[in-house]
Amino acid sequence: MDYYELLSVSRTASADEIKSSYRKLALKYHPDRNKEPGAAEQFARINEAYAVLSDPEKRAHYDRFGSAPGAGMPGGDPFGGMGGVGFDPMDIFEQLFGGLGGARGGRRGPARGDDIETEARVTLLQARAGEEIEVEVDRLTTCEHCHGGRTEPGGKPPRTCPTCGGMGAVRAQARTIFGVVETQQPCPTCRGEGQTIEEPCTVCKGRGRTLKAERVSVKLPRGIDEGYRIRVAGRGHEGPGGNGDLYVHIEMEPHPDLRREQEHLIYTAKIGFAKATLGGEITVPTLDGPQAVEVKAGTQHGELHRLRGQGLPRLQGAGVGDLIVEYEIAVPKPGQLTPEAREALHAYARAVGDEVNEHREGFLGKVGKIFRGE
Repeated sequence: MDYYELLSVSRTASADEIKSSYRKLALKYHPDRNKEPGAAEQFARINEAYAVLSDPEKRAHYDRFGSAPGAGMPGGDPFGGMGGVGFDPMDIFEQLFGGLGGARGGRRGPARGDDIETEARVTLLQARAGEEIEVEVDRLTTCEHCHGGRTEPGGKPPRTCPTCGGMGAVRAQARTIFGVVETQQPCPTCRGEGQTIEEPCTVCKGRGRTLKAERVSVKLPRGIDEGYRIRVAGRGHEGPGGNGDLYVHIEMEPHPDLRREQEHLIYTAKIGFAKATLGGEITVPTLDGPQAVEVKAGTQHGELHRLRGQGLPRLQGAGVGDLIVEYEIAVPKPGQLTPEAREALHAYARAVGDEVNEHREGFLGKVGKIFRGE
């Protein structure tokens, strides 16, 4: 089993690439969403791969030896303490997507649900108007079957953990060079919950929450740009201590004709030599539709023309940007010129005293004339 292949990443993938790929695959094969045969097993394998590749030391060992640390050894644990008896691949999923969170660190009171993140692609029109858009997110919400109680309705109620006595943590001693050190660790029996479930809910498997796809409305600030992040309070994962928040990362949808530079929009207009010299008219695509723009006689390559106030609102501050037309004079290639156009250019060159290569008839041209009887 190749961990890189499982996560659909290369062996040189960065930590962020591994995390991103894991997020997509974990959501795809999550048992609450995917009921196909083998999905739960694939979900466990994906989590096993992520547990190794997300840890620099374990990844280095895997790259060198082709196996996780301790794999294949008597009593070995490839998860460095997470594997073996009691290992649950949902633990890794919940650590990344928002799970029991702080509740597993001891009895510190109800845990707040974790924050979640998503991305949204926004058009220039939506950014200019500050529209309200919708994004789809996967949230951990209260199980509708057990209503968050974690036990099967009508079944045996939870009982106080016999290992930690309901504290959610146990004390352990470790011998060091400084003597015996006492530490406090989450209880291995109840995983810091202080209770054990006798008959887990058949829907949420005793977790109290299930993964649910929801659509969330997000109000865009006028002039929003690429790379900004919008916080939507309370739309993260649910938790007994309150909901987490949703963070929406903004990506801008490329426009077919316009490019953006902060609050300004840029349009590159290609015009011919004649129009640049004598003047004329072009059509410029604006966010409000095509607009006729006059090209002044004598326009130079790279010259700019501003359409005031036709850009985007300034995200931080008052005012609106411009739509800037940037002129690019297109020079035709020799093969694109008709004989008449070529002769006209030569006449122009002679009139202004501009030395150019005079048109000389080639050998094939002369032979052609002989055959045509010219």
